[in-house]
Amino acid sequence: MKSVLVSEDHAIVRFGITAIIKDLIHPVQVVEAADFDETIRRLSEAAFNLLILDINIPGGNNLQMISAVRLRQPDISILIFSGYDEQMFGINYIQAGADGYLEKHAPEEEIRRAILTMIESGKYITPGIRTRLMEHTGHHRLSASQEGNPLLALSGREKEVMQLLARGMSVMNISRTLNLQVTTVSTYKGRIFEKLNITNVIELAEKVRLYSN
Repeated sequence: MKSVLVSEDHAIVRFGITAIIKDLIHPVQVVEAADFDETIRRLSEAAFNLLILDINIPGGNNLQMISAVRLRQPDISILIFSGYDEQMFGINYIQAGADGYLEKHAPEEEIRRAILTMIESGKYITPGIRTRLMEHTGHHRLSASQEGNPLLALSGREKEVMQLLARGMSVMNISRTLNLQVTTVSTYKGRIFEKLNITNVIELAEKVRLYSN
């Protein structure tokens, strides 16, 4: 019998995913977890073939979740099921050790295909992520630490500005806090956005949350 752990904090989403799994796989045992602490507890209690994991659940919210899961069950297949854009976050989680990444607003047919593929082969890579992975391998390779954490590409001053931006401070207030010209802070902001491949402060805050310990 296959065993699947659905880790998701919204009950209605857990209900829907569980219904799809039971319709697709026979026989199957589905266990649910509403936060990351419960997820870890479930993983410590029983072995699972597949973990369907929302990356934005209480107690989680960063790439270290993958390592925590692998520490307890090294062979489990991990499908990230997220509301975050796969073009921005998918490749990061695949490189961190996840076996698949799927956006929550994907059509039901794709959700079914992803779950079934994960059960059968242990991997599910969308065409978009596959393209990003191919592009990534074709680019100049960074050091191993920089590949895993793009924040390491920032200078010390850029990191200072980044942290203040992520807290919601304006360029004007940052200039006062760091005793810098407004134009200088604006230049740092532009460099940060370029290096992190983002376009706004909301995306910046998500990057900081993902990669900051």
